[in-house]
Amino acid sequence: MKNAFRVCAPAAVAVAVLAACGGGNDPDWNVKPVWLGEIHATTYDGVKDDLLTAGLGKTGLAAALPPAFADALHPTAAELRRTAIHTNYRAMLDMTAVGGYGSLYGPNVDARGNVTASEGLVPGTEYIAYADDGTGRQNVTLMVQVPDSFDAAQACIVTATSSGSRGVYGAITTGEWGLKKGCAVAYTDKGTGGAPHDLQNDTVPLIDGTRAQAAVAGKGAAFNAGLSAADLAAFNAATPNRYAFKHAHSQQNPEKDWGRSTLRAVEFAYYVLNERFGKLDDGKRVKTLTPGNTITIASSISNGGGAAVAAAEQDTQGLISGLAVSEPAIEMPANAGVTVTRGTTAVAVTGKNLIDFTTWANLYQPCAALAPSQADAPFAGGFAAGFASSALPIAPNRCASLKAAGLLTASTTAAQADEAQQKLRDYGWETEASVLHASLAAFEVAPAVAVTFANGLARASVKDNLCGFSYASTAATGGVNVLPLAALAPMFATGNGVPPSGGINLVNNNGKLGAARDFLSMSSNGTFDWNLEGALCLRNLLTGGDAPAKALQAGMQETQRSGNLHGKPAIIVHGRSDALLPVNHTSRPYVALNAKVEGAASRLSYIEVTNAQHFDSFIGLPTILPGYDTRFIPLHVYLTRALDAMYDTLSTGKPLPASQVVRTVARGGTPGSAPAITQANLPAIAAKPAAADAIVVGAGKITIPD
Repeated sequence: MKNAFRVCAPAAVAVAVLAACGGGNDPDWNVKPVWLGEIHATTYDGVKDDLLTAGLGKTGLAAALPPAFADALHPTAAELRRTAIHTNYRAMLDMTAVGGYGSLYGPNVDARGNVTASEGLVPGTEYIAYADDGTGRQNVTLMVQVPDSFDAAQACIVTATSSGSRGVYGAITTGEWGLKKGCAVAYTDKGTGGAPHDLQNDTVPLIDGTRAQAAVAGKGAAFNAGLSAADLAAFNAATPNRYAFKHAHSQQNPEKDWGRSTLRAVEFAYYVLNERFGKLDDGKRVKTLTPGNTITIASSISNGGGAAVAAAEQDTQGLISGLAVSEPAIEMPANAGVTVTRGTTAVAVTGKNLIDFTTWANLYQPCAALAPSQADAPFAGGFAAGFASSALPIAPNRCASLKAAGLLTASTTAAQADEAQQKLRDYGWETEASVLHASLAAFEVAPAVAVTFANGLARASVKDNLCGFSYASTAATGGVNVLPLAALAPMFATGNGVPPSGGINLVNNNGKLGAARDFLSMSSNGTFDWNLEGALCLRNLLTGGDAPAKALQAGMQETQRSGNLHGKPAIIVHGRSDALLPVNHTSRPYVALNAKVEGAASRLSYIEVTNAQHFDSFIGLPTILPGYDTRFIPLHVYLTRALDAMYDTLSTGKPLPASQVVRTVARGGTPGSAPAITQANLPAIAAKPAAADAIVVGAGKITIPD
């Protein structure tokens, strides 16, 4: 069996035995990787504190707020860790009991799916270190959690690369599966994170989330924007009270290295495990746990899922046994030569990169949110009241400005909004996603992602103010103001790395009335049209010929996947209604590409889930987003099932389920008070789907049943 434990013999035994342990004439010593920095280890007893819940347990995670800091201006590392786990756990899941927390998933639900009375605390040891090239400019955070239940005789590792642009705890809900299974969990922030460089005061975050002056932190900063003293002074004089974020402003194009960061997290896990469990020989540890006797599953969700796919493709050491991811951000190569068909209709636009389809959404979503056909969509009424009122009609103005720019042809706001909706559908969004545009526009999702990724891909410095955008705290009227220290101090724990977040917003520096929050700024045409000029600038980076555009285009190519998983067993689950990472640009074309590249060697299964979208946590906001609860089910349940299926495949040889559509049952009822979810809403992934549900995959082709 894959995970059969093999104990290496001591030095005195025959050379042949040592060779079988990977050592040749000498033992294969457990050597710390050269790129790995100082390791900080903390053991948690599972009573006062733990790996999964930071001592909060199932009940504490369900609370709307974590415990308060003893000193709000100077939270401790332990307090920041606790808040980070609370924040990130809740950001991934619907935390309501009627939505499934505590019954279908949660710390109290054991590895076999049994609901227990336990609070779910997991004792064990947590190891954290930087991966860096010696300059301190990368400082990618790696973390390994080893539960006390880890059994070296049945060794397993699960990766949990951070979702979105979050910090190292940003996929804690994926790590939960591994901890319950007794696996070590390998995390990385993949070169992103929630805590910024405060440029005005020149303070930076450290690896534990506490803050220090940049000069004091030196190479120990988790992120420093890298400005010279003269550049920093000039920047602050021209644009005071601004912030730089690692994903956007590291000038590393971190996305190109997300696969490497995930693989390094696995290497870190092997180093830690062998330091603890490796055979002792002459006072030194031997690499006893190896890919030959350890199950390693690359997993995570969203950007973390995309990082797992990249890691599986880039794995030249055989570190990864299999892949199980949810709603992955997969960057397709240009001219991939694949086709996607739904029912009998070929999808016209497919396989675009994230910066491409997100800048498209950034153009049209604020107008599409007003479409009469989606008047009953979640937050459609709130969007109309907040963004289309007679006092500040920014959404209708966006529609009119799109018409003036020749990007829409209709003459009335209602018709323009319907036309914008169709523009999104024609560019690859499924019809099922249309109901989500109002809420995503209201939450500024597309501009937040577009600005972050444009900066990251172009390796832009914060001083470049790419397309006129910057990050700052803003007043209710939109003007830049000073962020309270009590909001900055905990941002390692409370921020998501993609403003708007933690009190920091997206700012248009080029507003006609001065710098202001993006959607409240006035364009040069004298209208409040949600900064169409900035949105067009971001879009034009994809096709332009100037230096920033060429830099972005080159950076985008560095992130594109090959489709070659090297025959590893793999399973991808994705929600059909995903409006952030549409299936036609990510999972569907990737499955077709993999079949084209690997042919008969492919072992990839694709599970598309109806009534599922990108943000499970939005389902748990019935008073803010009523209608998510009646329409959508938690995709997290299917990630758990995918991980179970992958573990069974790797440990017993049980075949993965065939590619299929899983037809879930929405809860229905009254928006905001949907009935409690049950297993009846969440049918199993079939080993062999019915013909009407089977996804047909060929070389460069995928056909999805309606």
